Amino acid sequence: MSSKDGATGNFAFNVVASWPPGETPKTAEDKEVACKIARAMLSGPPHITKDAAVIDDTLQPDGSPLFLRHRTDPNNNWTLMPGNENKVGMAPMCADPYGLIWAMSSMAGKKYPENTEPGIIYMLCGATQHSNTDALDKTSPGIPIGPHWMIVWPYDQKNPEKNFTAARIGIPNTVRDAGAWQMFDNTPYSYTHICGNPWVGNEYDPNKTKPVWTMQYQPSQ
Repeated sequence: MSSKDGATGNFAFNVVASWPPGETPKTAEDKEVACKIARAMLSGPPHITKDAAVIDDTLQPDGSPLFLRHRTDPNNNWTLMPGNENKVGMAPMCADPYGLIWAMSSMAGKKYPENTEPGIIYMLCGATQHSNTDALDKTSPGIPIGPHWMIVWPYDQKNPEKNFTAARIGIPNTVRDAGAWQMFDNTPYSYTHICGNPWVGNEYDPNKTKPVWTMQYQPSQ
């Protein structure tokens, strides 16, 4: 497995590995935090998640995030959340700064997302959603969704015709198990949902690989 493969691995090992080097979680609270960090680290590509900050899904009373782990590389601007596998719509996620703003806006039930630039969110553990059409739906039965990543767009209230929709991009707006679709289409939270992991597959190298009729790459010798 390459360093850029998706979310796999032994969970018990990940719990220990998520704790500071040379230490092991001792108290029940430590173990709970370690489990949350381990689950959050499975949400995105390992080369991103290994140094990313991890915040809890529940904010502190003043509305600020509760850090379970601070980022260990100052150049890493990604943030992870562990999610809650017992609640629909709370999947582990790995978000860049604008993706995090979009996600926090949705979690807070705001009418419009507050990100001013496109963002990226990985959900390589898969997810559940209450709805494919309404980001603020908190009551409908859960829809199971496989591993995926998301391009979340800013919403232009003054020029709605400029916002990204399935019709504008030319992709479906229905839930699928492969390919891509526009989730929450024609709403302020409309985003492009891409199934799978962008790091899978064989990388093309003209010196080491050759194309085959399936248009997949394999070693040339």
